[in-house]
Amino acid sequence: MSELKVRVRNIIEALLFVSDRPLSVEKISEIVNLSEAEVKQALDELANDYRRADRGIQLREVAGGYRLYSHPAYASYIEKLIMSFDHRRLTQAALETLAIIAYKQPVTRSDIAAIRGVNSDGVINTLLNRDLIKELGRQDSPGQPILYGTTNRFLESFGLRSLDELPPLDEFAPDEEVRKQIEQNLRSSALIE
Repeated sequence: MSELKVRVRNIIEALLFVSDRPLSVEKISEIVNLSEAEVKQALDELANDYRRADRGIQLREVAGGYRLYSHPAYASYIEKLIMSFDHRRLTQAALETLAIIAYKQPVTRSDIAAIRGVNSDGVINTLLNRDLIKELGRQDSPGQPILYGTTNRFLESFGLRSLDELPPLDEFAPDEEVRKQIEQNLRSSALIE
């Protein structure tokens, strides 16, 4: 491999290392002043090198870009480190609300409240502040309520390339009695027919 190719790959690796979010091929191309095809080739070679060398990190394509992640085989060590940090986690209510938005988007505050059975305004504000959800626009109905959806930060946080990679809801299906209650709540809120 030529010295120039090695240098380009090293530069791309350094960019990925310092970035706090996925970098698109287009963005990397602008920075390194190479074609998108050349950048994509360098990214593919870099990802293959990580795989072949069985390294502690891997290069993954997520949320419309590329990002370095720790190797899943070392998750228990990473977990120990992260658990030693002082950080805020999402509450159960925030996770429930985020799941509703992810699977039902675009969705309004009143839709979320109808599904959860409680007011979710505070939780929605928390998710907005953490850049996990965003306003997508307004619903064409009386009062024109705000419609919410997930962000690229959501995809990144959950290691997804797109919403198509969300697991099917059937995997989390409750028992028949709970399912009937949920369907009744949804019907009463006019979210299903």
